[in-house]
Amino acid sequence: QVQLVESGGGSVQPGKSLRLSCVTSGFTLEMWDIGWFRQAPGKEREGIACISADGTTYYPDSLQDRFTITRDNVKRTVYLQMNSLKPKDTATYYCATDISYYCRKNSRPDCWGQGTQVTVSS
Repeated sequence: QVQLVESGGGSVQPGKSLRLSCVTSGFTLEMWDIGWFRQAPGKEREGIACISADGTTYYPDSLQDRFTITRDNVKRTVYLQMNSLKPKDTATYYCATDISYYCRKNSRPDCWGQGTQVTVSS
């Protein structure tokens, strides 16, 4: 059974950084692609970072200079480092995956964590 547990969210001022963690279980992390998504109030959920099984990373052009996704297969954890945070980054952040999910397909995975809230405000 795939389980994903996010943590690391919080309230920060603009310009600060946060590192989110996604602890995984129930599957072999190094063999699956896994992504980070976010959903702001009143907006659709959007993909913001993805790391493939071979370690290739993917970002939307608007975020690749501020967000970095990494993976620690020993700790079974995926991280999202977020720098220079802006108020528009305020959202609930989720990690997600499934056996048929591939970063390059830009599809929507089936397995999701519960999310962690990030609020950026002065």
